Amino acid sequence: MRAAATMSGTAAASGFVLLLLSVPVVQCENGWGVRYTSTEICVPRGSTVDINCTYTSTFNNREVTVQKTFWFIKDSNGIYVDLMTDPEYSGRVEYLCENNKCTLRISDLRETDSAVYKFRFTTNRISVTGSAVKEFKVTTIQESFTGSAGVTLNVTDPQLQVHVRRSTANPYPTWTELTCHSSCQLPDPLSYVWFKNNKQLVGRKKYFLLQHFNAGDNYHCAIEGHERFPSPTLYAPKVPSVSVSPSGEIMEGSSVTLTCSSDANPAANYTWYKEDEDSPRASGQIFTITNITAEHGGNYRCEAQNRRGRSDASLHVTVGAGESVIIMNIIRLTLVVVLVPVLVWTLWTRMKKTLSLKSEVNEAVEMESDDCPEYENVTAAAETEDTEEQEDLV
Repeated sequence: MRAAATMSGTAAASGFVLLLLSVPVVQCENGWGVRYTSTEICVPRGSTVDINCTYTSTFNNREVTVQKTFWFIKDSNGIYVDLMTDPEYSGRVEYLCENNKCTLRISDLRETDSAVYKFRFTTNRISVTGSAVKEFKVTTIQESFTGSAGVTLNVTDPQLQVHVRRSTANPYPTWTELTCHSSCQLPDPLSYVWFKNNKQLVGRKKYFLLQHFNAGDNYHCAIEGHERFPSPTLYAPKVPSVSVSPSGEIMEGSSVTLTCSSDANPAANYTWYKEDEDSPRASGQIFTITNITAEHGGNYRCEAQNRRGRSDASLHVTVGAGESVIIMNIIRLTLVVVLVPVLVWTLWTRMKKTLSLKSEVNEAVEMESDDCPEYENVTAAAETEDTEEQEDLV
């Protein structure tokens, strides 16, 4: 660079420079490049973000002096607008650049700041050209380079979730690890705030270890300084709400749908049991029974469970007779209504006839009984006469 400066000064005086040594100009592969630390960042509104990059600028294996560095979000017709001159970022943008590293710092972030940010640098490279008479001309070439990928910045309310798992960092199996998880990549480092039953706990890390996980406790987290955007509270399932459709008595042969819903975080898993049975009948929030029979009637219990605990609720299913059964019942009833009176009348008629016959027989027997004494008297008289005759003969 010193030689280049000397040549530049001589050229300014005489318009050309005479070189004592003939040094060929060789075009080597240039090392131009920009590398971003992250390609996507998600930050909450009102916070401050640092977007980092490193860059290289070499020509002929020599470092070229960088004249200007800046960040921009878009270009229009090849014109790159420096964020330092953009009125929308006035007083909120700062460049921290040294040793081929450059950081863009944006404070008081707004949702309108969501965009793709790129870094650009400009160099003044000296070019030397010569003729056959050893007359050389020195010119300055301005070159610029932009990191094409850029960094996507998403400014929004942080959507946090508390994830639960068995601790792998602790040898005790009863320990549980809570993680304050975000749906997008948050910049590091960040401090977190943890709450148990709405009371702040000691600890500022993304992970929180619990020795005992009581079902009656609830937990949530937030980013420090943004406690107004907490995660949903983590808790065991509440008592489920259960329903049956259609309601009332279910006819045999039809279908019925049992539904179970419980307020829980994380979301609950559902299992259905029938009364006096240990094995589950179904799993899932909805349980459908098709072609139902009388055997399906009874009490059903829905159990809602997550890693925090469990809760259950019951309902009753009443199964009535189907159309075919109703028709058969009508036929049976008709037969009973018609045949019973006929049977009774038949039996009554038979009994009446029987009683009448018995009455006639009794009358005949009584008449015969009245005639028999006269016959006995005649016989006795005859026998008396015979006896008297025998006595006279003697």
